[in-house]
Amino acid sequence: MKLSQFICLAVAALLAGGVCTRAAEAFIGVGAKPAPGAEILFDGSREMLDAKWTYWEGPRFASSLPIKWKIVPDPVDGGTCLSTFDPAAEGGKYGAADIVTKKPYRDFRLHVEFLVMEPGGNSGVYLQNRYEIQVLDGDRTKHGMGAVINETDSPYHAYNGVGRWNAYDIVFRAARFQDGRRVEKAMLTMYFNGQKVHRNVPINQVWGGPNSGVDGGNDGGKGITDTPQGIKLQAEGHDVRYRNIWIKELDLATPDTDF
Repeated sequence: MKLSQFICLAVAALLAGGVCTRAAEAFIGVGAKPAPGAEILFDGSREMLDAKWTYWEGPRFASSLPIKWKIVPDPVDGGTCLSTFDPAAEGGKYGAADIVTKKPYRDFRLHVEFLVMEPGGNSGVYLQNRYEIQVLDGDRTKHGMGAVINETDSPYHAYNGVGRWNAYDIVFRAARFQDGRRVEKAMLTMYFNGQKVHRNVPINQVWGGPNSGVDGGNDGGKGITDTPQGIKLQAEGHDVRYRNIWIKELDLATPDTDF
C-alpha cells in the first residue's frame, strides 16, 4: 500500500470514528432526543403518566390512584413536566407514594431528566425498582447526588444545581443467576450531564430496607431475586421535577455496560 493510500484510509477511519462519537453524544445530556428504538416513558403529558406508570404498592404505600403527582409547567424551557410532590410522602416517608413503570425491564439504556426546585430537594431514580441513583441536593457523600446509593462517591461536580435541568444517562445490566443463585451482580455505567461518572460499577444490594424497593427486605437487601422490575421515581414530600424519560431495552451477554 502506498503511503498516500494509507494516509487516506487513516483519515477516513478517524472521521468515521468522529461521526460515531457525535452520534452517540446526540443521545446524552439535557434535552437528548430518544435513541433509535427507544420507548418514551414520559413526555410531559398526563395521558402518558397514567398509561405507563402506577404507584409501587410496597410495605409503606399510603397514597391511592389516580397518581397524585401533578403535571406542572416547566420552569425553565416552557411546556410541562412532572412534580414528585405527593402529600402521602410528606416528612420524607419514602415508599409512601413512589411511582413505577407498569412494564418491567431487565437490561436497558435509560435517559431521565430532573430539576430540583428548592435546596435540599430529595428524590431518586430506581433501576429495576431496586437500585437507587440518588437525587439529593446538597449531599456530596455516598448517599448524595448522582451516587449509586451507598456504593459510589457522589459525582457532585457534574450537578447543574437547583433550578436547572439535569440528566442521567445509564446503561444497566441486570444481575445474572444460575440454579437460583446470583452469580453476577447488577452493573451500570452512567453519564451525569454529559460527563461519564460511573463505569462498569457492580451493585451489591438494595439499600434502605423493604420500604425502599423490591428485595430490600431480603437478607438485609442482599437477597436479590431473578425478576425484571420497573423504573421507579421516588416521592419524599419534595418538589423535584421530571421530564424527557425514555428507555431502550438491551440484551447484554457480557458484564460490560460501557457506552
